[in-house]
Amino acid sequence: MQTIRITTTQNIDIDYEIAGLGERILARLIDIGLFVLIFLLGVIIASITNSIVEGSGLVIILVIYFTLFVLYDLLFEIFMNGQSVGKRIMKIKVISLDGGRPTVGQYLMRWIFRIVDFALIEPGLVALVVAAVSEKPQRLGDIVAGTMLIRTVPRTKMDNIVFMPMYDGYQPVFKEAGQLTDKDVELIHEVINTYMKTGNSVVVYNMAERVKEHLQVTPPRGMNDMLFLQTVVKDYNHLSAQMDSL
Repeated sequence: MQTIRITTTQNIDIDYEIAGLGERILARLIDIGLFVLIFLLGVIIASITNSIVEGSGLVIILVIYFTLFVLYDLLFEIFMNGQSVGKRIMKIKVISLDGGRPTVGQYLMRWIFRIVDFALIEPGLVALVVAAVSEKPQRLGDIVAGTMLIRTVPRTKMDNIVFMPMYDGYQPVFKEAGQLTDKDVELIHEVINTYMKTGNSVVVYNMAERVKEHLQVTPPRGMNDMLFLQTVVKDYNHLSAQMDSL
């Protein structure tokens, strides 16, 4: 799976797993299917109740239905943190290229360019071609708005990231990690777990600063906050294992 590394405003390097083209297509089909289902339910209800809306009433209902269909993606992405119903089911979401939550202006820009992506030429052809050839992959609206789609659930298990097995001869980077308690390490684990689920880099930054201050350590140059926390946990596990073997 393709990933992209983004440096946030807190100088944290975050690796995002980019949403695949197939996942994006399935999410779109689910969203379209939702409106088809609503339409069919309306027809069924009308047939059961023998109620037929005619004239201006029918026009009003069709206008409301069409308006909801057109504004659906924009409103859901703004109020559901970058996700429509289809995106949530497929566990993908829209983020800004700086790793943060897109602004309303960015959501609006990618929504406006849906006209080009999905309405011009063959429906969806422009979006499909651009997403297939772009590096991220992004459709035209994403490129213009400075956004991209990522997976919200990492395929790598948390235990494989945080509690990596020790190899013989491993040398702790931070021997001061022995000053931590099991409760401290549990809290660090929760912070990393929260980040992996939400992509919220602020909690990682805040926890890293607290741990640095508590242990009075300075990470080596080039070690970002996420790697620092993972290394501290690994060092703690190694030092604890040594103490238990004595």
